[in-house]
Amino acid sequence: MITLSQARLQLQRLKAVLETETIPIARALGRVASSDAISSLAIPPADNSAMDGFAVRASDLKGQPNKLLISQRIPAGIGPEPLVAGTAARIFTGGVMPVGADAVVIQENCDYDQLSVTVLKTVSSGANVRPKGQDISCGAKVISTGQMLNAIDISLLASIGRASVEVYKPLKVALFSTGDELVEPGQELKAGQIYNSNRPLLIALCEQMGFLPYDCGIIKDTLEATKLALMDASENADVIISSGGVSVGEEDHVRPAVEALGELELWKVQMKPGKPVAFGNVAGVPFLGLPGNPVSSFTVFQLLGVPLLTSLQGQKVTEQIAYPVAAAFSKPISSREEYIRVKIERDADGELHANRFPNSSSGVMSSLSWADGLVRQELDSAIEVGQKLAFLPLRNAML
Repeated sequence: MITLSQARLQLQRLKAVLETETIPIARALGRVASSDAISSLAIPPADNSAMDGFAVRASDLKGQPNKLLISQRIPAGIGPEPLVAGTAARIFTGGVMPVGADAVVIQENCDYDQLSVTVLKTVSSGANVRPKGQDISCGAKVISTGQMLNAIDISLLASIGRASVEVYKPLKVALFSTGDELVEPGQELKAGQIYNSNRPLLIALCEQMGFLPYDCGIIKDTLEATKLALMDASENADVIISSGGVSVGEEDHVRPAVEALGELELWKVQMKPGKPVAFGNVAGVPFLGLPGNPVSSFTVFQLLGVPLLTSLQGQKVTEQIAYPVAAAFSKPISSREEYIRVKIERDADGELHANRFPNSSSGVMSSLSWADGLVRQELDSAIEVGQKLAFLPLRNAML
């Protein structure tokens, strides 16, 4: 039996799929940068005013008040003339500082008309001035290779004049479920049948991450059908993920099919839910076999599938941010690293408490819909009421 950390490290050693394309930044949300973005200019490109007021040379202000002629007017978006010595320039927020000026007196500290300004409060050099390159210096790296682009990143690219960005092409992920008992939603159930919930779950999770699902459907419980599905998946996708059918029963054909077409390892991972996990390749295409129970399938996908897919996509893999919360329940020692479904509540003092779902079965998918996230129980450790636990949100419950 291996630890979850050992399993993650092994998955992340796989070589990334690194085809690239250049796309407009307007379509880059959620994509992964395939090269560094270096700024060829400074932001702001020149010293500018942070306030509406008057640009002055601070050394011209001696004593109080100081009356100066207004030598020019500088709205944002124009190139000013050098400041005439002993004068002030009417300037507005974002206006470029004229050569010779080194400070801005805010208009609230002035009496002024069209021709002159009386400065009522002196300022020091640099006051109310945003210096050139304060945000981004020329030659600075604004985006790193392997960075997933969010709305702020796209804004940064726009600010340095980038209309397009080079990104990795999204992974194509083949997904299938096994089992003659599975029926597609919308069809009539017969005796012994259940609706297939895992495949829609996995398709939605992949789409949410920006990947391209390749839907292989429900595979019949025969060795030949399983081999044909795996061959089709390996020819049309960058990675293969299945749910169910990796056991050693007479009707579990994924294991011999993968072994016939590639290589397979069966892991027992010290985690709950989701101890049995399959990993290998089909004709060189990475393969990950998830458990059939829906909560186990979801949890293994989150903890092992996500780092596998992000690594193959060329994205830098980071640990999910965990928030400290207080346990509102107790639980005996666990021999596995356990992920417990919880809902978060805030008490009168503002402290966050995690309440456990009463049924820990890995077949109760409604528990994940109820839960705000998961708390981690460490190996060989009990949980006591009030103990701080690491909370992994499934949605924005913490914000």
